[in-house]
Amino acid sequence: MIRVRRAAVAALGCMVLLAGCGGGKSPEGTNGAAPAAGASKVLNLYIWSDYLAPNTLADFEKATGIKVNVAYFDTNETLETKLLSGNSGYDVVVPTASYFERQIKAGVYRDLDKGKLPNLKNMDPELMAKVAQHDPGNAHGVIYMWGTDGLGYNEKMIRALVPDAPLDSWRMVFDPAIASKVAKCGISVLDTPADMIRVTLSYLGRDPNSQKEEDRAAAEAALLKIRPYIRNINSSEYIEALANGDLCLAVGFSGDVLQARDRARDAGKGIDIKYSVPKEGSILWFDMLAIPKDAPHPDAALAFIDYMMTPKVIADVSNFKRYANGNAASLPFVLDSVKNDPAIYPPAETRQRLAVQLADGPEQTRAITRIWQKFKTGQ
Repeated sequence: MIRVRRAAVAALGCMVLLAGCGGGKSPEGTNGAAPAAGASKVLNLYIWSDYLAPNTLADFEKATGIKVNVAYFDTNETLETKLLSGNSGYDVVVPTASYFERQIKAGVYRDLDKGKLPNLKNMDPELMAKVAQHDPGNAHGVIYMWGTDGLGYNEKMIRALVPDAPLDSWRMVFDPAIASKVAKCGISVLDTPADMIRVTLSYLGRDPNSQKEEDRAAAEAALLKIRPYIRNINSSEYIEALANGDLCLAVGFSGDVLQARDRARDAGKGIDIKYSVPKEGSILWFDMLAIPKDAPHPDAALAFIDYMMTPKVIADVSNFKRYANGNAASLPFVLDSVKNDPAIYPPAETRQRLAVQLADGPEQTRAITRIWQKFKTGQ
């Protein structure tokens, strides 16, 4: 999808704007600010850009009579800054779960009135249990979309350089002997420090959520070894670059790589992009629907969240955006080409290799920031 996810997990009150996320723009006249609160039949929505089906908001307005004012953000830090400053004016926001976890601890969100959310019964209990690691008892939010971190690659270009390339392994990026060869056709990694440290730790066979100094040191050493072979450090440009054949390998987000795949197919130039979750394991992330504590229209917010848990409604979003949703009852309405795609809905065996990305503590965040600055500068 066009919107780019994930920025570095920064400490509360210390927004480290390292990771550029692309695409977002505010509706005309809002300039990214929350619309003014109006009548009770209003909902102020703050969401990642290009993260809805074309009919979603119009259908909600028709079904409920609630007028939606929507604005878009492009990084988790932008959302977090607005939430922590208070009086954001938004009724529903869509944080990534690792940010959501610590925002809950800061008292940013309302408890959900589950009596007004009858469609909660539709949610996948296994996935909601994973999210409960961020939000005990699922008290503050429900899953909107979810996905994985993995490898996007052009097999033809890579095989020409490395015939026996291990395309199902993080060795493609983190083994200097392989990366030095693949570098000739272009390697890109995400400019998202928290994610990159975790996938590096997965490659090393360590706990991806480890907060230990020795694990950070090991990840730093592994990253610095491959720095000469990395062409791009960016969280958005790799989509078009993969689709155009300007890169052959990228550490990326599942939905973004699939967007690159679809663009390449539509262009008809013979470029075939694939996606894999490496066998060593990777990251499972969630984007959540939540209500800020100071929401001016909390009843409208509950109505919107419940509407988005309607199976057909959320299936429309998955079908359009090629991201998995957390609604088990939606699967009959999800296109076979989406729900049967293991890159979108990983099979059980792959899910067992996925770790939920938990929030980092302040010390870990500062250390990751230092490591990432060194990696980006190559010094």
